[in-house]
Amino acid sequence: MMEHSLRLLKELTEAPGVPGHEVHVAKVIEENLEGFAEVSRDKLGSVVAKKQGSTSSPKVMLAAHMDEVGMMVTSVTKEGVLRFIPLGGWWDQVMLAQRVSVKTARGDLPGVIGSKPPHILPPDERKKVVEKKDMFIDIGAADEAEAKELGVRPGDPVVPVSPFTPMAGGKVIMAKALDDRVGCALMIEALQRLREREHPNTVYGVGTVQEEVGLRGAKTSVSIVEPDVGIALEVAIAGDTPGIKEHEAQSKLGGGPVILLYDASMIPNLRLRDLAVEVAESLDIPYQFDVMTGGATDAGHIHLYASGVPSIVLGVPTRYIHSHVGVLNMDDYRNTVKLLTELLARLDESTVRGLTD
Repeated sequence: MMEHSLRLLKELTEAPGVPGHEVHVAKVIEENLEGFAEVSRDKLGSVVAKKQGSTSSPKVMLAAHMDEVGMMVTSVTKEGVLRFIPLGGWWDQVMLAQRVSVKTARGDLPGVIGSKPPHILPPDERKKVVEKKDMFIDIGAADEAEAKELGVRPGDPVVPVSPFTPMAGGKVIMAKALDDRVGCALMIEALQRLREREHPNTVYGVGTVQEEVGLRGAKTSVSIVEPDVGIALEVAIAGDTPGIKEHEAQSKLGGGPVILLYDASMIPNLRLRDLAVEVAESLDIPYQFDVMTGGATDAGHIHLYASGVPSIVLGVPTRYIHSHVGVLNMDDYRNTVKLLTELLARLDESTVRGLTD
């Protein structure tokens, strides 16, 4: 099972998929769910996988976004370097000197994010953080004409380069796009496990598009599913590195799945939260609580659908999200798969009715 999870996470994280360009990730999801669920897509590109249980209702929607933070080419300068805009939230300090891949119609072009070197800056400017607007992507072209000959066009997506790498003997992994390919992997593994056990509902696993630029895929796909319950599968911000105060980010690698108590788009259904806690405690699954005041999740749109959908967010603690690399503990991942699968097995008609009665 460990090897299966590692292979799945490697396949998902190494697939390119910035907002609006998630097709490669969608293909990975579809291939891994073949024979496990009935798979389709909405018109924005989100993948919708239906797993019929012993009853057609309640309908449970699992949402994991396929897009990763990236960039888009906006223009080519006369020097042959590329100007760009961010797709998703980037912190300026983590961008410089990082490798990227420019996805052109003629193929992938390697590049590196550059700026004016500090050696020629006055002392006061050296101390300042370089802003994204002053950065560029160097693809090695001699001038604008050569860059265009190589196939670069405005609108081309730009993807971070960071290979999947096991750490600490395989207990910890390092990769790009863990936000939110880890959620996609959780959704896939939960649907695969449900094939071997009865569940009193119908589960829809949805890989959403364009979450990093406004939860857009969740808004369209929820109208296809029309769920009775929503569960967003996400990363959680790990707070176990130097300089982070406990109240700023409570979760830690190795501490188990995170049950989010609040994010900028949703306050979860407390009865659903209590059910997740009950399931975790009954199976001796470690768990953690956290809040995220500075970010939103797909549950933000799901819980507002129609007359309302009781929803919750489950996350895997992850370090360094919204950068070229994230780090997570595989024990947390496996425990989240277990908690999610067992929670799905308990969401029958009576239980779901009780979430809002």
